[in-house]
Amino acid sequence: MTAVETSTSSLTTQTFRRIYSMIIEGDLKPGEKLKIESLRTVLGVGASPLREALSLLTSEQLIERIDQRGFRVSHINSEAFDELLRTRCWLEEIALRQSMQAKDRDWEERVLLAHHRLRRKSRTSKKGGLNADWEDRHKAFHMSLLSACGSSILLKVCDQLYDQNIRYRNVSGIYVSAERKVGDEHKELLDHILSGNEEQAVADLLSHYRKTGKLLSDFLKHN
Repeated sequence: MTAVETSTSSLTTQTFRRIYSMIIEGDLKPGEKLKIESLRTVLGVGASPLREALSLLTSEQLIERIDQRGFRVSHINSEAFDELLRTRCWLEEIALRQSMQAKDRDWEERVLLAHHRLRRKSRTSKKGGLNADWEDRHKAFHMSLLSACGSSILLKVCDQLYDQNIRYRNVSGIYVSAERKVGDEHKELLDHILSGNEEQAVADLLSHYRKTGKLLSDFLKHN
């Protein structure tokens, strides 16, 4: 690969990541038509890496092609979210079980460290919204639980589904109420994982996801 090809590939990857984040964070809205010239101005990139990045994003199901008219951000709806949640629960159950069965000291230390870092951050920001640092550490904690599953493909899919779930939450503006003790849920999940109680750990994980999922599903069905 030549230096020019490497540079173009790197620019495409950077553009992909920036648009991906804009969609997950809700800056680009569901159904929004993506105008090439506007995106070029915002992102400061050429048309070629931009179009390549948009094409890659279609495989992530975050962008849809509109025949010959370009691209738009994928729509969201309650049926698609329910399918997403079911699939996420299926796959993360497999990954968590495999991680617990293959556990070693390195994995346990990763999980403990990720949980410690998560507990040190407040879930809400000073402005009352969700703390972005907490969100990053929350994902890191959940992905650490799956990290010993032995399948890089499974981990990648779980990572993608996690982000798509966050997109639904960001777009809807639905957040877990202060009354729900999310930190306690994490601690109980961690305790069952470290004690080797596989069945209860799986039940804790799925309950944790489904509680938030019900809020989102109910919102989407009525909006």
